[in-house]
Amino acid sequence: MAEKAAASATNGKHLTFRLGAEEYGLEILKVQEIIGIMPITAVPRTPKFVRGVINLRGRVIPVVDLRTRFEVAAAEDTERTCIVVVQVHGKSGPAVMGVVVDEVSEVIDIAEGQIEETPEFGTDIDTEFVRGIGKIEGKVVMLLDIDKVLTGTEVATIERIAKKKA
Repeated sequence: MAEKAAASATNGKHLTFRLGAEEYGLEILKVQEIIGIMPITAVPRTPKFVRGVINLRGRVIPVVDLRTRFEVAAAEDTERTCIVVVQVHGKSGPAVMGVVVDEVSEVIDIAEGQIEETPEFGTDIDTEFVRGIGKIEGKVVMLLDIDKVLTGTEVATIERIAKKKA
């Protein structure tokens, strides 16, 4: 029963993107927009995975580098590098942030039967941010729970960064 609930929670349309050689997916309902890479203002004394903030039509948005957050080897930004603007739920309610990805692939529909639970990798490995594994046309897509990619404390920190820069 719990398996079915987890699968149906991830069922539906997902925006897929690449980080290095891996393909990831986010629930399309969490995505507000996709923008090309733009100048990001660094904020001193922030966690390494926080690239800084951007001014998006007058609104200051914190930007997280998913490569750094997931401990993927660093790479130079290219013309395909994008910022995916997402809404996450932090301790103080919804928050908007950008996540830097190597390239956006497509929006795909993932049926319940194409999703498997996240495998166990042992007690020392935190995979709580992975909602499931999508199997689409012979490839594997890690389906992320963007609300859990950062801890509640990290989201609160990022919200404070954005407010200070506003």
